[in-house]
Amino acid sequence: MYLEIKDMKKSFGSGESYNQVLKGITTNIEQGQMCVIQGNSGSGKSTMLNCIGGLDTMDSGSVKVDGNEISGLNADELSEYRRANLGFIFQFYNLVPNLTVKENIEICQFLTSDPLDMEELLDTLGLTEHQDKFPAQLSGGQQQRCAIARALIKNPKLLLCDEPTGALDSKTSKDILILLEKINQQYGTTMLIVTHNNAIRNMVHKVIIIKDGQISEDYENETRLPAKSLEDL
Repeated sequence: MYLEIKDMKKSFGSGESYNQVLKGITTNIEQGQMCVIQGNSGSGKSTMLNCIGGLDTMDSGSVKVDGNEISGLNADELSEYRRANLGFIFQFYNLVPNLTVKENIEICQFLTSDPLDMEELLDTLGLTEHQDKFPAQLSGGQQQRCAIARALIKNPKLLLCDEPTGALDSKTSKDILILLEKINQQYGTTMLIVTHNNAIRNMVHKVIIIKDGQISEDYENETRLPAKSLEDL
């Protein structure tokens, strides 16, 4: 099993402001799977993603990625874990405004000794003709493509996506999901996608529903649809 999570707990605050956000999350995800994590606002889905990504520290529990335990790692070890294993995609693109598309991608290319081919990635993401533009010259969808390319250039084993279509219109959302599906098939990248969008669960291998800090549903999707067939995005 590629990703193993056991009894993950996480709280914030203390005293009257104490809030236990995750109350014992346990699940497994196989290598190469696309997995959706859904739940209402405040249910804990983004916190779960951040704990897997080493951005938040768990109170207790275990997270193993490719057999390696990440709970208990110090700051330098977590930094190395993220560098070696992870790509992050967020709702807001976090591009460097005074760097071109290609330069934004190169920031992460330099973090690895085994990057994907830049020209191939630009072509796959439809960015070749935009590589010398600055973020302000791009549409929202093109900026998200650049953010995806930046996450992918270092050839991560695990891609963590927090509302990757949240700021996009319906058509652009479908284009991005088709792209993520293509990346999953082409590179075998394991993906965790936090989303409010119910339609996205129809295209993935596995669905996790979180309610009040606990998993209420956890199932394999036996009737997957191709991303191009999704409706009501």
